[in-house]
Amino acid sequence: MTVLQKIGIGLFLIGICVFTAVLGLDSYKLDPSAINISNEYHQAAFMEAAKSTTLFEQEYPSSANFMTALKTTFKQAQNSLAGQTIPDGVGEWDYKLGDWKFKEYFKDDIFKNASFGTVNDNPIMWWLLSVGLAMLGGLFYIIPKFSDRPGIKSNGIFHSPMERGLTWKWRAALLGIVIPGILLYGFFYSYDWFWPVVTTAFVSLIIALVMYYQGSKDNNPQRSAGPDFTGWLGIVTGIYMVTFYVFLYWAPHYITGWATMFDPFSYALNGGPASKWFVYGMLYTIIIIVMGVRMFAKYRHNKYQLVRTGSVIFFQTAFAFLIPQIMSLLEQPLLSKDFKNIWPLDYEFFFSYNLDKLIEGGGLGIFMLVWGIVLIVIAVPVITYFYGKRWYCSWVCGCGGLAETLGDPYRQLSDKSLRAWKYERWIIHGVLTFAVVMTVMTLYTYFSGNNEVLGMNTEKVRSWYSFLIGAGFAGVVGTGFYPLMGNRVWCRFGCPLSAYLGLIQRYKSRFRITTNGGQCISCGNCSTHCEMGIDVRSYAQKGQDIVRASCVGCGVCSAVCPRGVLRLENGSGDIAERTDPIRAIHITEDQIKLLS
Repeated sequence: MTVLQKIGIGLFLIGICVFTAVLGLDSYKLDPSAINISNEYHQAAFMEAAKSTTLFEQEYPSSANFMTALKTTFKQAQNSLAGQTIPDGVGEWDYKLGDWKFKEYFKDDIFKNASFGTVNDNPIMWWLLSVGLAMLGGLFYIIPKFSDRPGIKSNGIFHSPMERGLTWKWRAALLGIVIPGILLYGFFYSYDWFWPVVTTAFVSLIIALVMYYQGSKDNNPQRSAGPDFTGWLGIVTGIYMVTFYVFLYWAPHYITGWATMFDPFSYALNGGPASKWFVYGMLYTIIIIVMGVRMFAKYRHNKYQLVRTGSVIFFQTAFAFLIPQIMSLLEQPLLSKDFKNIWPLDYEFFFSYNLDKLIEGGGLGIFMLVWGIVLIVIAVPVITYFYGKRWYCSWVCGCGGLAETLGDPYRQLSDKSLRAWKYERWIIHGVLTFAVVMTVMTLYTYFSGNNEVLGMNTEKVRSWYSFLIGAGFAGVVGTGFYPLMGNRVWCRFGCPLSAYLGLIQRYKSRFRITTNGGQCISCGNCSTHCEMGIDVRSYAQKGQDIVRASCVGCGVCSAVCPRGVLRLENGSGDIAERTDPIRAIHITEDQIKLLS
């Protein structure tokens, strides 16, 4: 490690520590003018309760203290209204304060309006001391890699405490904490037991089916690293990332300091204060750019990887971040969205509020609605037919872009076991089915006006899909588990669009990775670096083309092969035959024939 790299690590750690410490630097004091509740009874009750609790008079040293005081005041207002007679002509819940009203009335902007202190006074300075230092440190660590010899080095890949992965016991323990934790939070968040029970039953069924069909003779535990190793730095990093996503999705009032730091950038780009999604989008883009530089250094011997990395950086920076912000500044709400997001990954496309917005948007809105449907029904299958799912998953998608850049150091942690592959098939197609059913219910409600389908409230179905899949799976587990289970956990096990593209690729696509088994030396580089958990070496040894539904065509297996055994190709000559389990040439004294 060079001196510059050591300095880079130091700067990065300082930046991360400052970034975390920012959350505790500001204090909170609420101005009465910030409380503007449209319901006159609720407004009066809360203001009266605030006088009793002296909410407006006190300063609170942290967001946790302020939240406690806010909840105490709300509870007092709630009890005050509950003990009074409802006026004539007023509905019960127009007068009483339900628990859910707390989330409706006290959004993140209340915390932002109440905060004051050094971060509010000097947002740019704190941004530079945190995000800026972390960026600079990352670049200092990466730049010396350009002077290394080009090519992929696999020696010691499982020896780093950051990148060696988990033993199966650690993996089971962390999944056993995070997944039930998400379900329990969902229960207390919505006070609805139905979907946590359904989810638990579905997960239990998948586990039972996988164990049953795999057979009792194979009791080897699934793992991504050696059985005797666990990367402690990876665990610390994973826990930090999981905590970040929990705050981002479900407790954004605790990250007010981060939003304040990003305010100057938000005002410059979209004319308004930074929301939690602006913070996330800008961080997402910065990470992809910085770690994209690392990809350029690591794979500079491979033109395909250089162009592919440039593509994901461009689409994330332009389409996912800058264009939506600029459109918001120009007051073009219909255009202020990520246009590369496609249903069912963009599961909100058919939600009633989005359909209403598009239909009411005149010609532009109708065009966007028709374009979105054409993209789903025609463009996606046609492009996938010619190029496989790689055109989206490895060149355009933001989730894939983060996985390929930030997640590249962890690609070797993908589980290659048969058991993991069986989990993958059940779970990802289960999520796709959930997305389709939810969308059908949503459209039925939109056109019929009936809020229930077969006794199920469509609003609750949508909210639980958003909570469980959109936030819990895609964010908390899908990204937070990079250092623990590999960089494509979401893409491999959860993304419904990946499942849709994979079905087309598996049966009706010209894309394949061809192999030349005669030159394979069984080094295992290809399997080790496959982020999707495919045992590429076994295909190469058989001379069998790789057309797995899960393959995202990243091409890294080809880039790390020392013998040129693997090639990414598009060909239509044998689409009907190439997905047979085994194709091999059988040579005897009498004949040479292709076995399938």
